This record gives sequence, structure tokens and C-alpha cells, in this order.
Amino acid sequence: MKDVFNLAPMPVLHFGQGKISVLSAAIKTYGSRFLLVSGTRSLVTSTHFEKLLREFDAAKLTFEHFMVRSEPTPWIVDEGVQSVLRFSPDVVVAIGGGSVLDAGKAISAMIPLNEPVKNYLEGVGTKPMHPGLKVPFIAVPTTAGTGSEAARNAVLSETGPNGYKRSLRHNNFVSNIAIVDPILSLSCPPSTTAASGMDAFTQLLESYLSCAGNPITDALANQGLKHVAPSLLTAFKDPENLVARTGMALGAYLSGVTLTNAGLGIVHGFASSIGGFFPIAHGVICSSLMAPANKLTVRKLRSIDDGKSLNKYANVGKILTTQEGHGRDYYIDLLLSTLETWTAEMNIPKLSQGGVSSKDFERIVNTTENKNNPVALTPEEMLEVLEMAT
Repeated sequence: MKDVFNLAPMPVLHFGQGKISVLSAAIKTYGSRFLLVSGTRSLVTSTHFEKLLREFDAAKLTFEHFMVRSEPTPWIVDEGVQSVLRFSPDVVVAIGGGSVLDAGKAISAMIPLNEPVKNYLEGVGTKPMHPGLKVPFIAVPTTAGTGSEAARNAVLSETGPNGYKRSLRHNNFVSNIAIVDPILSLSCPPSTTAASGMDAFTQLLESYLSCAGNPITDALANQGLKHVAPSLLTAFKDPENLVARTGMALGAYLSGVTLTNAGLGIVHGFASSIGGFFPIAHGVICSSLMAPANKLTVRKLRSIDDGKSLNKYANVGKILTTQEGHGRDYYIDLLLSTLETWTAEMNIPKLSQGGVSSKDFERIVNTTENKNNPVALTPEEMLEVLEMAT
């Protein structure tokens, strides 16, 4: 157990069914003018939006609306900043999935600087670390996946042969306020529920297994896994099941806390490189890689008899069953088979459906990090993971 560690700040959290009702009051704690960042369809066509507009009007709030049309690129963020400079918002409010929240977070961070966000992206930018200045930021997730509402980074990408997927990161970028209302996720289509939900499970599992974890992240990740495990398939098969949606929403939030403080493993290492080269949704990439990446990781952990990490895998397996009294390997294998079952039952696409082929494997492996994986995979083992997922 680590007895020396640091924790990033967490947002003021309003969690629960109907909590969207506190949004206007939350905005007013910063002023009366705000930038609303959303997607192009789901929010603006919902009954929630009509109700919010009435509440904004009653509270005498004025806003500019910027819509995010895809996973955020540096140019989308720059466009958002330029669109609102004259308006000078008191706060940025992002309502949507992980892409919308990341875009809103980055826009809030770049308004005070008014320069290209690419300058400050990790591994891409030419300037020193962002100074951490921002316009206050309120995050309202409508999917249960990335945990961006609790994370300190915004992930931006440029897709293509020389593409990248990198973070704008600072402890100050954690949302000032997060409003997590599971009701907002009821309209998520099954494919989004599956991909985002598997992403949340991935983040919880990887941060629980991370060599950079600590007792607090372990406890939170374990609790998040206990909420996601019984909820994911139910939310996929029964989209209006509010109990399952609530479990997923809490698990996703906790995954944002744990990934911020413990880091992630090989699945997200692959997702960063593949997401830069191919226009495949982040959640889909993670979902397709989960079963093979963990199968290879467990195989190597067994070969070196890493009891600590194997015990953690077994602990997660125990969450998935009421069966007691079995040995460690039973629960580990149960977890691995469950990941394969979820992948099949939720129709998770193979990477090949997004354009990935064997000719791409070498460049993917060469740009993939697995620094927080419980054991480092060799390039040959990483190739095997890609073969299984493609």
C-alpha cells in the first residue's frame, strides 16, 4: 500500500435523479452570462432543453450556444473560444457526452489565453504547461462513460496518418461543479450506452490495477466497479431502467476521479494511438480492446506470479458473482469470460470495422504507451492484442 501520494481536486457534486434542476442556481453563483456547449442533436431536441430554457429565462440568465459536432479537435476548441470572446461569459456550461464535456473544459481553459489550444497539448504543444487559468466550468454529463466531469484533462485529437490524441491537463481544469442526473442518460441509444459504459468499466479496472494507484483510488475504483458490474448490461437491454442508469452514472463519475489520480493502462494507451489514426469513437476502441488486453495482461502476470495484481483481478471477478469459496484463478477467469460475453452481447464492433488492418499494427504499437499497466507488455504481446481485437 502506498502511504505517500497526492490527490487532485474534485468538483462540487450534485448527484441524483432530478438534479438538473439546480443548474440555473449553480450558474448564478458565477454571474448571469454563460456559454452553453452541447452536441448538435440530443440536447437541443429534448424536452429537457425546453425546460432549461424556461428556467434560464426565469433566472434572468443570458447565454451564447456553441455546438460540438464531433469528438473535439483543436480547431473546434479554437472556434468555440473565438465565438464567445466578445460575449465574455462568467461561466462555461457543457451538457452532453464526453466529447462535449472535453470541448467545454478546453474552451473554458483557453478563453483567458486567447491563443491556439494546440500550443498546450501534451506531447504536441510547443509551449510550457498551461498556467491553469480558466473561466469557471460546470459539467453536466448525459452519458455514463468518460468521467470527464470529474477529470482534470480534456482530450483533443487530430485524425489522420500523422494524427494524435492528446490531453490539455491541469489540476485547475477539474469542473468547478458537476451535475450528474441519471435521467439525462435515459435517451442514450444502446450503442452509446454500450461503448460509453465499457469505457467507464475500463477506466475503473485500469485505475484499480494501476501501478500508480493508492488506497483512495483503489477504494473508489472498487466501489465504482460494484455499481457498473450489475448495471451495464441492464442499461443496454432496458434503456429506461433508472436504477441501472443511476449505477452507471455513479460508476462513470468515480472513474473520472480514479483515472485522474491513478492513471490508466494499456487499453487507453492503445486508444490514444488508434484514435489519432482512425475516426473511431473512443468508447468503441476501448470496448473492442478490453477482453484481449486483459487476457494478455493476466497471462503475463501469471507467468511472473504477480500475486498483488492477480489478487486485484480476482477481487473484481468476485464482484461479478454470488459464488463463494473458489480459488483466485476461478474469479480471474470469470472476469475475462465476462468481458468476452459483454463484448458479444452488446455487439461491440471489431477494430477492422473502423478501418484498422494488420498493416497498421506496427505504427500503432510504436506510438502506444502502457506506463500504468500492472505489467509492461512487449511489442509482440501488443501485436497479439491488436490481432484479437481486429
